[in-house]
Parts: sequence; C-alpha cells; structure tokens
Amino acid sequence: MDFTISPELDDLRRRIAAFVARELIPLEADPASYDAHENIEARLLQTLRAKARAEGLWCLQLRPENGGLGVGRMGMAVCYEAMNRSIFGPVVFNSAAPDDGNMMMLEAVGTPHQKARWLAPIAAGEVRSAFAMTEPHPGGGSDPGMIQTRAEKQPDGSHHVFGRKWFITGADEAAHFTLIARTSDDPRTGLTAFLFHKDQPGWRIVRRIPILGPEEHGGHCELEFDGLVIPPQDILMGEGKGLKVTQVRLGPARLTHCMRWLGLAKRCVEIAREYAEYRHGFGTRLADRESVQLMLGKTAMAIEIGRLLVMKAAFELDRGGLARKEVSMAKIQAANTLHQAADMAIQVNGARGYSKDTVLEWIYRYARQARLVDGADEVHQMVLNRFLEKEGADFWHWPVAAPAASAAAAPVAS
Repeated sequence: MDFTISPELDDLRRRIAAFVARELIPLEADPASYDAHENIEARLLQTLRAKARAEGLWCLQLRPENGGLGVGRMGMAVCYEAMNRSIFGPVVFNSAAPDDGNMMMLEAVGTPHQKARWLAPIAAGEVRSAFAMTEPHPGGGSDPGMIQTRAEKQPDGSHHVFGRKWFITGADEAAHFTLIARTSDDPRTGLTAFLFHKDQPGWRIVRRIPILGPEEHGGHCELEFDGLVIPPQDILMGEGKGLKVTQVRLGPARLTHCMRWLGLAKRCVEIAREYAEYRHGFGTRLADRESVQLMLGKTAMAIEIGRLLVMKAAFELDRGGLARKEVSMAKIQAANTLHQAADMAIQVNGARGYSKDTVLEWIYRYARQARLVDGADEVHQMVLNRFLEKEGADFWHWPVAAPAASAAAAPVAS
C-alpha cells in the first residue's frame, strides 16, 4: 500500500486547511458563533457554506456527476482530518454526519429518480437529512435483527409504517429521511429501507432528547410512526433489501467519523503543545517536563495508529471491498484516541482546559459519544472476534498480488 498522495490531493488538503485556519478557527472563541445547542449558528453557517462552495471545497465524498469532488475514500481520509481541525469544519464543507453517510448511501444504491429526488437537494446544501434505524428497547440498536417498527404492505403497493425510533441524529432539522422498518420476519430479508419527506403525514417527533452534548444540528430525536404512507418508488434497492442498505451506509459512514475524530484529536494535541510551550511552573516550562512529554508522545502515536487503520480501511473500500474488519478496528482506535487526546489536553492545560476559554471542554463532551455511536466499542470487538474465529491465523494475512507474467512467456532477444 502506497501512502503517497497526489499533488492535486495535497493542494486540496492545503486549501481546506487554509480555509479552516482563516475562516473557522477565529469564530470558535466568539459566543455569537454558536446556536442554543452549541453548534455553529444557522445564518453564519450559510454564509460560510457559500464561501466554501465558491472556493471549490464542497461535498468531497460524492462523484462530480452528483455534485461532489470525487476524491475517493483515501482522499477523504486526508482531507477530513484537515477540515476537522475546527469543530465547525465538517458541516461547513457539507461533510458532516448524518448527511455525509446518507449522501454516500444514496449515491451507491439510489435509482436515477431517487438520486434526483432525494440526493441532489442534500448535495446542494438545500436540505438536511436523517437515518432512522435505532429503536428503544425491545427494538433494534446495534443489532438490526431486533427492529420492531413495521411497514405493512397495502394492495396498491404502498407501505404503512407503525413504530418508534430514537436517538435519530439531525431529525429536528431534517427534511429527507431514510427509515429502516420490518416488512417480514425473515432474518435476512425481513428489513426494508424507505425514503420519506418531513412533510408527509403519519409520523411525528416525540421529543428532542437532551444529551451530554454538544449536539449536531437537529439534535437526537425520538420519533413515532402512526400510519406513514410510503409509495413503492421510495424504497431503496427493493423490498427486503434493508439489511444490505444498512451495510452499504454504515461502513463508510463509520469510517468518515474516524477521519473527523482524528482531526479533532490532532487539534487537542496542538492546543496542549502550545500551552506547554509557554506555561512555566516551579522554574521550568511544562514542555520540558518528562511527564508532559510522555503524555504528548503517547497521544501522537495513538493518532498515527488511527490514521494507518483508517487509511487501510479506506484503501479496501476504494478497491471495492466491504472492509468490515478494517472499519471496526479503525472505529475502536479513533474513538478511544479522541477521548484520550481531549483528556490529555485538558490535563496539560489545567483549569484553562476545563473552562470554555478553549474548545477542549467542547471536544471532551463530544468525544464521549464516539465510543457509542455507530456501534459501541464492545460490539466492534465482538465483530473482530468473529473474524478471528473464522479466519484463525489468517486474521493477520497479507494480501498477495497476482503473479507477474512468467519469464518463459516473454520473447527472448537473440
């Protein structure tokens, strides 16, 4: 695997980094930049999105024909890390969850009609979206086989949906929804993925669930479905293909979380190093204390391990693989590294880090959800153990290239 990036990708990375440093980082210290839920204020966001689009820094994850830059998963790993040096970065470039994963899903499996109807407005930044799968007990969480929400097929081919979902990210501001519901009791083909618009009757937001925060735009909501009607043309991949849709969506989306988290982890190290450079105590700089050097070195190594795991998973996705094992390893490493980096930086900064004088306390609260969203650490560890049981020593195999043409087949010079 070659880690060298092209000059064109490096130029894009540099332009994103410059935009973040110039336009976003200065805003983080201004209380007026935030909405009531501690994310970037809506009117300010629209202004910055317009600037990002004007500079050609928009929607990296989609192919050009769908309104994106087409950098691929490996290119995204390089650029997402740079954009999330700021807590405001991803949403400004239209690369934030859950829109990020929803757009990649619709691009991968949507029909031309579905892409025009459901994908294009998200890619253009005209609407936000949500993915409704998780349910309260006894419904499905990490295990989609437990999903209770049912979609009952009618004689005209439409489905009527009944049930509840919760912790649906972005639902309070979303216009386009993807809903996973049960259409039969078959363990493999019992789920179906539906598309619906916020203005359709037959559903409601029960509450916006308060969290440790900060929140994405649209929060984390509990939804109730009481007869939502979905026509046949708004089914993704066909009836009974819901499990496949979730696999297509969740793998790449988990990986983009990791890319962004590593950017935030690097920002934590940056803030810790800057403070350690000038802060003195007991006659010496913090940066000269071995204990601080050990903390910084350990965190830097953890970030680099995360970057390597993310890039390996991105490489596998780019060449057409599912990368389930690789994504699970990256998810565990990146989530824990973000939490470790935020905790370390707060410790180095002392009371300053615990205050709102830096973004560290924001990142720390945000970081705790990383070990839960898109599958808890323990779920991914179980996934890895299943691969270990299946593959044994081959769990750590090296992919082998196809053999070169034999020398005997080559013409011999006389």
